[in-house]
Amino acid sequence: MSTILQKAGLYNQNLMSYLQKLGFFTFGDIYFVNPTTGDDTYDGLTYDRPFATLQAAYDATTTNQDDFIILSAYAAHAVTKMLSVTKNRIHFVSGAFRPGSIGIGARSRVTMGVTTLAADLGVMQNTGVGNTFSGIKFDSSNTKDESLYSIVEAGEYAIYEGCEFYKSTDLDETAAAIIANNGDSTQWISCTIGSSANMTADNKIRANVLCTAGIVSGGLCVDNVFDRCLFLSASAGTEHVSIYGANAQDIRRMLVVKDSVFVDNGSATPAHAVGFGAAQTAGKVILANCHYANFTASAEAAMGTFCTGAVPTFATSGVGVAS
Repeated sequence: MSTILQKAGLYNQNLMSYLQKLGFFTFGDIYFVNPTTGDDTYDGLTYDRPFATLQAAYDATTTNQDDFIILSAYAAHAVTKMLSVTKNRIHFVSGAFRPGSIGIGARSRVTMGVTTLAADLGVMQNTGVGNTFSGIKFDSSNTKDESLYSIVEAGEYAIYEGCEFYKSTDLDETAAAIIANNGDSTQWISCTIGSSANMTADNKIRANVLCTAGIVSGGLCVDNVFDRCLFLSASAGTEHVSIYGANAQDIRRMLVVKDSVFVDNGSATPAHAVGFGAAQTAGKVILANCHYANFTASAEAAMGTFCTGAVPTFATSGVGVAS
């Protein structure tokens, strides 16, 4: 039995029962966060005495204990500096409990406005091992020069499920991206990445997922899987690329994108959804049964990308044709 059941009483007993039905179980503690009713002087261990900030809840967790953080779902969880997740096996879960969601409209929102620190690369940076994130929207409107991403993933074995990733600024920065992905063995399951409402400027790549090595020192995109994800964009030019890396060894071993949809709602038609600055020499990209709207081709030729589908013709399989 979780130690939290002994500490917190009925509120967490009911929650634990619900989590178990969803397939969750923990021997660690469960912390609650509610910016409306919470206070960081509380211990956060019960629903009626939650922390006010996500930072306080994270600070209370113990690495490698499989602690849970439950985020309330009706007010934004604003962070004033990047949440740096360095602990291992911490689980961040939306209090909205939307199993099966593809991430659109995730109600537990972690937001960042304009900050002053050069270290604030995004709303959150994960470098821990075995951390998981469920049903959360990561939303950045930061205009700080260094803050080019919604999140930076550079941990090991992270799982993002039913999450949404959004950045409303830096639409004219070619090096900006929704996700900076230097994660090792990361799984992205049923997530929405980007927006079809905000127009990326002409002549700018501004990827949904940037796999360029070294955004975090030593970080590489290794053995990643995107499963049933939605990549959204709106482009004023043909240069936007949804998944991109600048160098020949940005993908290590493999990057698999399966059963996913790429939609560009812009005034121009991007040349391809997946592309790189150089042919990949350290890994392969597999696009398995994906679909594309308003892209000329699924992938840039001769870059180490393999496309499969009902008719596995390179660069055209899955590209929608308007009537």
